Amino acid sequence: MFLRLLVVFSLLLSATGLGILALQLMQPQGGPQQVARVEAPPVVAPAPKVRMLVAARPLSIGTLLKDEDLREIEVTGDAVPDGAFTSGAGSLAELRGALLRRFIDPNQPLLNTDVLRPRDRGFLAAVLRPGTRAISIGVDVVTGASGLIWPGDEVDMILTQNLAAGADAPGRRVVGETILSAVRVIAVDQQISHSGTDTTAARVVARTVTLEVTPEQAERLAVAQQLGRISLVVRAIEGVPEATGPRPSLVFGSDVSSALTGPQTPAPTTRMRIIQGGSQQEVTFR
Repeated sequence: MFLRLLVVFSLLLSATGLGILALQLMQPQGGPQQVARVEAPPVVAPAPKVRMLVAARPLSIGTLLKDEDLREIEVTGDAVPDGAFTSGAGSLAELRGALLRRFIDPNQPLLNTDVLRPRDRGFLAAVLRPGTRAISIGVDVVTGASGLIWPGDEVDMILTQNLAAGADAPGRRVVGETILSAVRVIAVDQQISHSGTDTTAARVVARTVTLEVTPEQAERLAVAQQLGRISLVVRAIEGVPEATGPRPSLVFGSDVSSALTGPQTPAPTTRMRIIQGGSQQEVTFR
């Protein structure tokens, strides 16, 4: 009896093991199936905007930059090339008066390598046109047109001399003449540009003016500074044709003031008395 129960128990245990093994074989490989999760794409923040300085119009090589030559455009930060100037008072101050080293198209950004700034070595030599020289002369509030001469202006130069007393008549002791015409001003003191917005520069009277001249003009100007007083006369900005008629090369004091011509000496006269009968008459011949 006991042996029979043991056989039955062994059969049940074997059947249970076979059932468990069958269940394991029927399950798919890799364990329970998992549902894939779809993640939303990350939100990309828009690139920050930057205001960049570009050319407002075509700018040729050799241009001395002014505020009106530049304008600002808004671009993304990654669109700003290396060395470009972004907006701000510092960038404008750095570009004001700078010399362009290449042609710049409208709306094209200006780079550090495109300009030569006044503080850079060799700037003055780069400003000069081929074959010209730079020479400075001293001026005061009168000879310098009350400090209203700016770089870029064109001036005439008048030399006034006081000749030695006794050398000539009083009316010819003071003489003036135009020694140079249409000379370009390239610097006033150490200022090489004028933006038109400076408020402090006009209150400071210039002491030196640097001019662009030819070698021959430089020699004439160097001698003229030793002869007398040089005055600067600003020319009109528009190229209005001047009179082509001859004008005196020298203007003496007597040409300006008739008082220096001296008293008029009366011309010698001849008188004759004519007697006719009882009448007498005097006739004057000049």
